[in-house]
Amino acid sequence: MTVFREGGVPLLDWRENLEFDGRGTLWVAHLTKNRVEGYAPDGTLRASVAVPGPGGIRRGPDGMMYVNFGVKPLTRAGGIMRFDPAAERPRAETFVAGIPGVNGLAVDAEGNFYLSRELATGIVRIRPDGTEDEEWTRKADVFGTNGLEVVGDQLYASVITHTASPVVRIPLKDPAHHTTVTELSPNPLKTKVLDDLTFFDGDLVVASFRDGELIRVDPVTGRSCVLVNGLRMPTGVRVARAFGDHDPRREMFVVEASGRILKVTAG
Repeated sequence: MTVFREGGVPLLDWRENLEFDGRGTLWVAHLTKNRVEGYAPDGTLRASVAVPGPGGIRRGPDGMMYVNFGVKPLTRAGGIMRFDPAAERPRAETFVAGIPGVNGLAVDAEGNFYLSRELATGIVRIRPDGTEDEEWTRKADVFGTNGLEVVGDQLYASVITHTASPVVRIPLKDPAHHTTVTELSPNPLKTKVLDDLTFFDGDLVVASFRDGELIRVDPVTGRSCVLVNGLRMPTGVRVARAFGDHDPRREMFVVEASGRILKVTAG
């Protein structure tokens, strides 16, 4: 584990999520500074895009970057903004509004968006045209989701509010038949407080905010092990893709509520 960028004052320098644009830039949602930061592979800050309360950020099939806004507690407004990462001076515009309480974000191959809500039931599905698929949302009736990741025709979600720390699988075509992959906290007094998750080398990698861990989970069997510990309130994890000479087969990047950005090498 190496530090890609140092943090500032923990919680006051909260970096919430991250995504690679496939063009050599790492985009990081800086929650407390209301901006999305673009970093070069050498750690240089390339760009800064104003977004109020940015949270989950993902690259869409169209190459645009999509980021949830209004993630700060007690914020009434919320939704998705987007910007062109190839622009000389990227500027974010509102794509979807009127969805308060959002956090994590995922996008499927067809361009549908999925938004988690920590204090509500139902993962919100937004169609490519920006309209909500209310029936899908109603059927995906999981309470308190945080991290989201699409793998093939399945959506995986970490649940932050349940003391058992479950990871849930939701079929994209049949969301009512969601199932629990695993429960990472058999002891309710030792809940993990799960945050973001990603797909890496055939497994899920889930961040435990409370314990400072990355936990590797087999999505088929539910078996798990601690991949990395010693983190400081990790909030987001993504596999390095098209980012200089960083190897996507072995390297992941992590952001923390401490403000740090880390590179983790597995294997």
